[in-house]
Amino acid sequence: MKKFFAQLRPLERRLTVGVLVVLILVLNWWFIWPHFSDWSNLHHRLEGARQKLALYQTTILQTSNYEAQVKGFESQGEFVAPEDQSINFLRTIQSQALASGVGMSSMSRPMTVTNDAFFVEQIQNINVSATDDQLVDFLYKLGSDVSMVRVRDLELQPDPPHQKLIANIKLVASYQRNAPASLKTTTANVK
Repeated sequence: MKKFFAQLRPLERRLTVGVLVVLILVLNWWFIWPHFSDWSNLHHRLEGARQKLALYQTTILQTSNYEAQVKGFESQGEFVAPEDQSINFLRTIQSQALASGVGMSSMSRPMTVTNDAFFVEQIQNINVSATDDQLVDFLYKLGSDVSMVRVRDLELQPDPPHQKLIANIKLVASYQRNAPASLKTTTANVK
């Protein structure tokens, strides 16, 4: 290489060195400069991973607290045996309708949904006829009761003489999936 470079005239040497410098700059611009931000990206990813690790570790440390909260939630409310849930649900609807003066014209078969880890849902469609005060009182009493009944869908229309409202209501009640531990031990002792 020295022999080749020594045979060149000074102008050719300058041109060769200039071409090599431009070639090195182009290669740097093409391959190296786009990766200058990789170090800061790596630093940001590392910092994000450290924050996520700290969050996971604090959550793991609070596991006993979460388990105590789950046990507390499981013990709240009333437990209804699975075979009595639909009867209890219908009884609750009928007693609230009677107390509010709401006339029930029809009811569909109750459906059971079991997609939740803690609760079983009973779904009931009912058609009622009532004044607006009676209907509001009925829905309020259903929602404020410990039975955990709520309205999922509500369709309202006036009756033909425009004296009352006709409502198609889809009611949902949530019941505990499993009996609380204290109830399981007492039932096991009774048998």
